[in-house]
Amino acid sequence: MARIRRILHPSDFSPASRAAFARAVDLAKANRAELVVAHVIAPIIPMMGDGYVSPAVFDQLENAARAQAKKQIGALVAKAKKTGVRASSVLLEGIAHEQIVRAARSKRADLIVIGTHGRTGVARLFLGSVAGRVVSVARCPVMTVRGR
Repeated sequence: MARIRRILHPSDFSPASRAAFARAVDLAKANRAELVVAHVIAPIIPMMGDGYVSPAVFDQLENAARAQAKKQIGALVAKAKKTGVRASSVLLEGIAHEQIVRAARSKRADLIVIGTHGRTGVARLFLGSVAGRVVSVARCPVMTVRGR
């Protein structure tokens, strides 16, 4: 296998992502690789039946989500740097698996380390799997790490 120089770790800040983050940091350290932590902000779509959402309230919701994501992704980068790993972050918007694969390509990632919730059966059928979709379309190797 080619040398791993850059690892992309997409995080949704869940327990499954925490397990994958720990693995990504270990791999980055072992390979002296750069770690890029990514988070995808899903577009906020007001549910029908909730009534009218004014543009001002909509903007407040989007800004709050973005600020919270920046804070959480910043904490992960700081945690990685404390271990001696070169780390940076990227905040993306859109459909999760598409943005993750696009980021892996643009950042020239040699490996994607992504958490999986380990859903099976009906839950997986209805909820789908971002990790599964990333595995099927990414051009670089993808390591899935099951949440603890």
